[in-house]
Amino acid sequence: MLGQEAIAYLANNIQYVDPDFPVRRFSESALPGIEHLSIMQRGLHIARALHAVLPGDYVEAIRILMASLTPEKSEADEMGLAGFFYLPHSFYISEYGQDEQHNSGNDPFEASMLAVHALTTRFTSEFAIRTFLIQQQERTLDTVSQWISDPNPHVRRLCSEGTRPRLPWGKRIASFVADPRPTLPILEALKNDPSLYVRRSVANHLGDIAKDHPDLVYATCERWLQDGASTDLQWLIRHAVRYPAKQGDARARKIRAAAC
Repeated sequence: MLGQEAIAYLANNIQYVDPDFPVRRFSESALPGIEHLSIMQRGLHIARALHAVLPGDYVEAIRILMASLTPEKSEADEMGLAGFFYLPHSFYISEYGQDEQHNSGNDPFEASMLAVHALTTRFTSEFAIRTFLIQQQERTLDTVSQWISDPNPHVRRLCSEGTRPRLPWGKRIASFVADPRPTLPILEALKNDPSLYVRRSVANHLGDIAKDHPDLVYATCERWLQDGASTDLQWLIRHAVRYPAKQGDARARKIRAAAC
């Protein structure tokens, strides 16, 4: 993944929408040493190579990148490994999309959020959005709250997955580890989502919180059960507390028993 063939396809896709894109210069920057890098390192390495050849104005550069995307996915299925083709795009947004890095009249934050929304329907944007949650939390959460009812399940899943405190492979959001309450309204809104793809993310998000604030998760799950949880929500609750239950936590085991 993200080797010579992927870099060639990436360059060709961009050249379709930007005939002046310097394919050779990009390839000469992106290819050297890439075989020794991990998948995440490759994504960042290629993003930096893109940054060296795309327009200096971030908003214009991200417009070109997003125009080069293949058609979006609207079905609620896993992206699979092929989606990692777009990992450099994710890193480009997270590395270069912060307001303070730009002085033009355009708003990089708004352009970045549009890009995050577009990208997550081809590949997950859960890695890209975390830099914004760390550096511009309130503004980013306001945007995420507008996506909770999006018709595309990949966008709704991003609302939960991208805000997880301890996302695997992603930057840890220390403020959410310390106080996860800002993300609870997102989980409340998505707990009965029609897509299992989304509900599984909600369960995993709660599992993250339970590592640091188990009583908060237990109280949330107990309240949902008391309110009359559907079969789907009962599955979510069992999934959310499965790890502390396996470790012998009596309250977690009681919740799992009640959610059967």
